[in-house]
Amino acid sequence: MKNMICFISFFFLFMMSLLNFFMFMICMMNNYSMFLEWEIMSLNSVMIIMSILLDWMSFLFMSFVMLISSVVIYYSKSYMMNEKNLIRFIILVLLFVLSMILLIISPNMISILLGWDGLGLISYCLVIYYQNIKSFNAGMLTALSNRVGDVFILIVISWMLNYGSWNFIFYMNFMKNDWVMMMIMIMIMISSITKSAQIPFSSWLPAAMAAPTPVSALVHSSTLVTAGVYLMIRFNLLLENTIVFKILLVLSSMTMFMAGIVANCEYDLKKIIALSTLSQLGLMMSILSMGMPKLAFFHLLTHAMFKALLFMCAGVIIHMMMDTQDIRFMGGLGKFIPLTSLCLSISNLSLCGIPFLSGFYSKDMILEMMSLSNLNFMIYLLFYLSTGLTMMYTIRLLFYLIINDYNLISIYNLYDEDYIMLKSMMVLLMMSLISGSLLMWLIFSNYYMIYLSLHMKLMVIYVSLMGVIMGYLVSIMYLNFMNKSLKFYKLMSFFSMMLFMPNLSTYGLNIYFMKFGLNLYKNIDMGWSEMYSGQGMYNILKKYFVFYQVYQMNNFKIYLFSFILWMLIFMIMLILN
Repeated sequence: MKNMICFISFFFLFMMSLLNFFMFMICMMNNYSMFLEWEIMSLNSVMIIMSILLDWMSFLFMSFVMLISSVVIYYSKSYMMNEKNLIRFIILVLLFVLSMILLIISPNMISILLGWDGLGLISYCLVIYYQNIKSFNAGMLTALSNRVGDVFILIVISWMLNYGSWNFIFYMNFMKNDWVMMMIMIMIMISSITKSAQIPFSSWLPAAMAAPTPVSALVHSSTLVTAGVYLMIRFNLLLENTIVFKILLVLSSMTMFMAGIVANCEYDLKKIIALSTLSQLGLMMSILSMGMPKLAFFHLLTHAMFKALLFMCAGVIIHMMMDTQDIRFMGGLGKFIPLTSLCLSISNLSLCGIPFLSGFYSKDMILEMMSLSNLNFMIYLLFYLSTGLTMMYTIRLLFYLIINDYNLISIYNLYDEDYIMLKSMMVLLMMSLISGSLLMWLIFSNYYMIYLSLHMKLMVIYVSLMGVIMGYLVSIMYLNFMNKSLKFYKLMSFFSMMLFMPNLSTYGLNIYFMKFGLNLYKNIDMGWSEMYSGQGMYNILKKYFVFYQVYQMNNFKIYLFSFILWMLIFMIMLILN
């Protein structure tokens, strides 16, 4: 039964992915897009309409999301083999994909909220899937951070009533000229940076690694964290030449740099990959805030392929190591699991932007377009330092896992014969090799003219080589005296705690808001509000009902008293007359 549901889900999503890619080709070649409206309900003059926007961007993104999710479900068939509730897990993954698709095809803020909230809720269910205290804390951190973005989307929905409709596609030009409507853009930016984990909301992303590894592969490649970037791509017309763009550029560049530094001080395999996702999200957001949405979307798609593959390789390794995630206890894996090591190496090198792998096409173009832009030296420096740090933690990871000596704490059964996992990884391996060049030829029909001096052109290679050398030195323990020496204890704890961001942005701030909410709940919801509305009305009505109940019991004393009272009133009226 479990295997059948896995296979049906995989086959359906894979075929839908191919269909969406075919539709993307038609839309791209014919410059064609569809706007569909479905009237769900009409009451007097109020119409509730479901709108769907189908253009080349939504078809292509849906194709990639469905391909990765189909491969992840097939991978889960082996990875979650001993799971009792595998069907429940697959249903959660399918709901997750459905929420993402609803977000992708929506030009309407209401349906965007449905997809947005669906992603938040189901990600919480998946993060707390392994029911322990660590997963629960990570789930609460994820849910509370994402709620901030949900609240701002709700404010945008109420603010857009000024236009009489929530179809933002039609109002872009009006909003652009209306300074009051810039409020919408600021709120969209805040909700996007919460979902895409930019500073100061970065702390939830490594914490979400408590979820099962197939979920991490899906979440960190094409669904949850990319929702914010996708929303900003759709709203990019409003952002051009505004102060919001400049703020976003600074925040995303800082996120990219911070994630690179922290990844070099981390020893948890899944957290290193999560921090590399954070770094790439910063890169996407920063190039988007320079006014290049197509380029950000291009990197989003190429990144989805090699990042999903990277997480799948990490899942295989963690499985073999009996659930050990510390890279210091690994080593020499290239001799024992060569195919998995090959996939890991190619996905890692694609992340670095090694020529002619998928990451190279998007990353190299982003860095060259950034060099052409009229930016200050600080942003320029942050970009290239972040690129060097990406190379550094990647080489460090490869050394620890594959090249270093056999460093396992006991004898493990290392084998490379789990064909279900290998087949699913091979699909993404092919895409990691070809998707960059394929998408570049399809999306960018006209060529960019990039004219740079020789040294600026070779700057990427210089920085990459420096990153390789630094990664090599760190991995062979030349610079590891920082970890061993107590002099650097505070500095290393500062880096490994993500620059104390969880304490500052989440645990620190949230505790005050939650205490404030508790006081409001006690004093208003359970206090005055109860006294004068719910409980107050209940007490008044209860007293009246008790009185009427006694009155209706046909008690002789009541009738006697009533008769005497009426007789007295009658006598008084006679006397007065």
